[in-house]
Amino acid sequence: MAEANTRIQCSICNKGNTTYICRGCSKDFNFQRLTEHRPIPRRQLNEIINDHDQFQQIIIQHKQNLDNSSLIQQINQWETNSIHQIQQTAEECRETVMKLTQKLINNTERKFIELSQKLKEIRQENEFNEIDLNHFQLKLKQMKEDFLQSSNISIRQDSQQFIKKISVISSFGEIQIRKTKFQQFAITVAKGNEDGQKSNQISDPQGIFFDNDKSLYIVDYSNDHIVRWKLNSNTGQIIEADRNGNENNQLNLPRDIIFEKENNSFIISDFENKQVIRYFDQNQTNQQIIISNIYCFGLAIDKNGYIYVSDWMNHEVRRWKQGDENGELVAGGHGKGNRLNQLNYPTNLCIDEDYSLYISDGHNHRVMKWKKDAKEGIIVAGGKGYGNSLKQLSFPRGVIVNHLDQIYVADRNNNRIMRWCEGDKEGEIVVGGNGRGMQSNQLSLPTSLLFDNEENLYVVDYNNHRI
Repeated sequence: MAEANTRIQCSICNKGNTTYICRGCSKDFNFQRLTEHRPIPRRQLNEIINDHDQFQQIIIQHKQNLDNSSLIQQINQWETNSIHQIQQTAEECRETVMKLTQKLINNTERKFIELSQKLKEIRQENEFNEIDLNHFQLKLKQMKEDFLQSSNISIRQDSQQFIKKISVISSFGEIQIRKTKFQQFAITVAKGNEDGQKSNQISDPQGIFFDNDKSLYIVDYSNDHIVRWKLNSNTGQIIEADRNGNENNQLNLPRDIIFEKENNSFIISDFENKQVIRYFDQNQTNQQIIISNIYCFGLAIDKNGYIYVSDWMNHEVRRWKQGDENGELVAGGHGKGNRLNQLNYPTNLCIDEDYSLYISDGHNHRVMKWKKDAKEGIIVAGGKGYGNSLKQLSFPRGVIVNHLDQIYVADRNNNRIMRWCEGDKEGEIVVGGNGRGMQSNQLSLPTSLLFDNEENLYVVDYNNHRI
């Protein structure tokens, strides 16, 4: 802990005897003061541990009482007060309407009795003519119309707010919404050696995902296989090697790949073979077709293990669970079109924690968000036609949503990655947008994108045959 010095004053008593330097705090102490100083770091550590444990308990208590916080209680009280105010006003209006209606009935009934009595009299006397009859008929008609129309009673709604609206304001939220800045000169992590079939090459890559070892799994589209590319490696390993066929162990222009934790398997969209397959990496012969007769473009999987499939030709997205024969329609399904309940060649998918589905609606040049069980979607990016303004997309492909609900889109034909926040009128360019090219600040038809655990952004640069 300490190192001896000579004739340097003690930092506590200022005496110039032999002193010792404490390497922890870099102060000088004589032997007596050094002995007194030794227990201090231990006490300080104990205090820190005690503070740590107390704070941990506070966090646990807050987690356990999320629905009973003071803010939630304020919201509940606002709800109770508002409901009471609404109920009270409604009851008062009901009483007023009933009183006025009863008064109308009484007045009409009195007039009706008078009319009935006169009719009875002329019938008994048998003294009437056409003029009398027309008079009675008009009076009866008018009385009936006045009664049924109740034109002198109506409901008026004030233009001013009846209930004081509340909202949640948080400086924490404002901090969180700050947008990440990305370096504009990217690092190539896979390929970069022209397109081809060698172990250090990939050709027209499509989907990607990470495993627990930070290895990239790349859909090598034009080579008809899946490649595992380890971190900082110069070559990849083909895990699905059979080329161009329609047998159970062959791929033909695969489009996308996801990982299914429950079965420890990959789900692959085998586009040209019109099927979705489950593939077990540990046993290359152990594959199974799980969905047939479908041009599947994009895949997603939720936290319950349900698989979402974009049916490119039928302009819809379906949700599948193990054992399903046809899946469940969750988006589109109303033919090709640009209405909010339609899709037009949907491509890539993303599902968030709330089971909201994000769909790149390719030929509508927009990204749609379909909330769980929704009958139609909402436009969250693009939707202003084909173009390259900040309000537009051009054949969007990959889509991901981060923990701040910011939407990242591979704007394919504009050679850029865009970021949109729901409700924004326009997006912003986060990488690319420097023209189509192969420089480190350029992209050429990006098709997919992904974040790692450190929020680095990985882009599948399709026409440059690189990640």
